[in-house]
Amino acid sequence: MYRETRSFLFLCLKLFQLWLTFGASLAFLIIGLVRGYSSSSIPSMESLNPDIIQHSEQKSWIGAIPPLGAFFGSMCSGPLMQRAGRKRTLQLTAPLWGASWLILGFAPNFPVILLGRILSGFCVGFVLAPAQVYVSECCDPEIRGRLGSLPTLSMSLGILIPYVAGNWLSWRYLAFFSALFCAALFFVLLPLPESPVWLKSRGLDDALAIKWLHLSHHAIATVKNDDEENNEKVEEPKSLFTREVFFSSSVMRPLIVGFALLFFQQFSGIDAVIFFTVEIFQKAGSSLNPSAATVIVGVVQLISSGVSTMLVDRSGRRPLLLISALTMCASMLSMGCAFFFEFEKNSFLGYLPIASLVVFMVGFSLGFGGLPFLLLGELFPTHYRSQLSAMASAVNLLSMFTVIKSYHALDRVLTSAGTFWMYSAFCAVAFFFVIFMVPETKGKSLAEIEQHFRGKKTKEPVNLQSVQSKF
Repeated sequence: MYRETRSFLFLCLKLFQLWLTFGASLAFLIIGLVRGYSSSSIPSMESLNPDIIQHSEQKSWIGAIPPLGAFFGSMCSGPLMQRAGRKRTLQLTAPLWGASWLILGFAPNFPVILLGRILSGFCVGFVLAPAQVYVSECCDPEIRGRLGSLPTLSMSLGILIPYVAGNWLSWRYLAFFSALFCAALFFVLLPLPESPVWLKSRGLDDALAIKWLHLSHHAIATVKNDDEENNEKVEEPKSLFTREVFFSSSVMRPLIVGFALLFFQQFSGIDAVIFFTVEIFQKAGSSLNPSAATVIVGVVQLISSGVSTMLVDRSGRRPLLLISALTMCASMLSMGCAFFFEFEKNSFLGYLPIASLVVFMVGFSLGFGGLPFLLLGELFPTHYRSQLSAMASAVNLLSMFTVIKSYHALDRVLTSAGTFWMYSAFCAVAFFFVIFMVPETKGKSLAEIEQHFRGKKTKEPVNLQSVQSKF
């Protein structure tokens, strides 16, 4: 009875952290809306306003330009979230994001549509790192994996919403509908506290935020350097871009891991699949309606992301990443074989491309869909987390743009089979990278993770209640 009561009280205390996570996850839901919008809106534009889109290159730019805008947004988000804070960065982005959707809804021609899309992408880059870092810094290590995976689950829901709503709403009304979520993001964030980690790094009082979130001492610990143990006054941290800091093991090692995971996430071919789902299903000879097939893919991704959220704090990050990489590798390999051998559409093997695509979405969502973003908030050292997370997001977004824009060119040069085999090869490399380079962060405080990358071995355990940052 005592144990049950204690578990219930623990759950109640963590509801505040869950509330904050849901608030920040709205930003990822809107990212999903940006990613899923073109799939439903382009057919609607061609049907209702054929004068706007006159050739396939224009359709390609409507889909590919948001990641390009997001690349520039991510480069700006690092300094902003370091100075203004994680919560305030998200809140300041919401009105601009809403404006981008209104521009899309009222757009009279193709150039204005591109303006709305690139502005919406710019906002994606602005919030991608702050939202995940905000959640990671405000959760206890025991539940950080589950709560830190909720933003990615929200992104999957955001992709599914335009897939479904696009069957009833025209491209203009779909944009107006999406703007409502930006208003919700602004108001939901109002009562939430700022990240205690950011407050402490700026020399501000973090007591109220810690109390509101009911954070444990284990969660708010930071790492203390040996030569600072007897000093009460801590010097201002050095710039990230000095040789001493940037090439230190506590920065360079997690930076390589973060960059590589986000690179492999995109070069698995995920956004080629998301942006060109209808086209791939048509090439595969699917008897399903393209819109129905797209919804099925969205539902599979959402369910799989939910399963990953439940497993991440039980199985850990590494096992899920390894299973994800193997599953994606096998499914992309089978997809390439299906296109290469051109099985009869009426035979059992004729359904291989469709099955491969569904399995790929399951594998991606279990690991590489959300865990690289979760690790952004876990791997990087406290004082440089803002800048490093923004840099990693920029690599991810530039890779996304490259994958989307290169898909048709690769399809012409390598054929469909060769393109999917190339994606399969990247997934295989990702598998071995995880084995040799990615540490397990399950249940560890941010301080313990930072200590791991420094590679220091001490005879006595680190005092996690009083440690501070190295630089």
